[in-house]
Amino acid sequence: MAYELNNINLRTVSDPKGFCEECEAEYNEKVNKAAGKIADNLHASPIVLLSGPSGSGKTTTARKISEALNTRGIKTHYVSMDDYFKTVGEDTPRTAEGDYDLESPLCLDMELLNEHFTKLSEGKRIFVPKYEFSRRMRVSEPSKSIKLGKDEVCIFEGIHALNGAITGMHDEAFRLYVSARSNVNFNDSTVFKSTWFRLVRRTVRDFNFRGTDAEETMKMWANVRRGEKLYISPFRTSAHYQFDTSMPCELAVMNGTATELFRTVPEGIERYEELRSVLPALQLFGRIDEKDVPEDSLLREFIGYREDN
Repeated sequence: MAYELNNINLRTVSDPKGFCEECEAEYNEKVNKAAGKIADNLHASPIVLLSGPSGSGKTTTARKISEALNTRGIKTHYVSMDDYFKTVGEDTPRTAEGDYDLESPLCLDMELLNEHFTKLSEGKRIFVPKYEFSRRMRVSEPSKSIKLGKDEVCIFEGIHALNGAITGMHDEAFRLYVSARSNVNFNDSTVFKSTWFRLVRRTVRDFNFRGTDAEETMKMWANVRRGEKLYISPFRTSAHYQFDTSMPCELAVMNGTATELFRTVPEGIERYEELRSVLPALQLFGRIDEKDVPEDSLLREFIGYREDN
């Protein structure tokens, strides 16, 4: 699928608030369709595996699916698979350059994950581990405990949720893959690539929520993309349902912040040539004030919430 630049800029000028609301409504239709498919699979398994590359909006999508399932009378529990990371140490896989390969699925405690999926399916209680990213280690105190009752599901969200080491042992679990997958075209030519949507999202989110500047995000982007190609994208075809989380309005919403951040990145870092293409491409879009974005929008995962709320 591709969006048309002329249509985006027309709506940006003529009705920015309505444009954002329309985009959100289209996204919510996909969420509701996913919830319906999960509900249909409940007889087979209470486990939902939600995957997608960085910047796909997995966290918000999991929350909105949970809300949609609740309206169907299905109680939902949420688990971030990040809490199943192993403590970084001698056994942590490394890249060819010798750095820790934190994108590798081998960083996850697959044995514990599989054990917990089985216990939940059998109606037994699990104690979800807790991982502290600041110290790159798992702590002794669990983050939560879960025991599923009738008409209850548990959504496990993470970049490696569809990895064969998991799905091969739990084929009955419902598998969902989300990503921003649309290009933007002008006169039959692509002027903004789908992967750039996610780069913009991640850069803005990292700055707003993690205190990370654009230079640091760009330094990580090369390894993130390498990890996606090796460990995430190859498994997307195993999903029962896939959908595109990109929104045609979002580049206009994040244009101002992203442009300022990208302009601070110095030359010479890895993938700087990509940034030389992304930055001028952003200037093809108009700008939409963040106040026009609904407060429950997927985009709030990246731009944050209004202070007056």
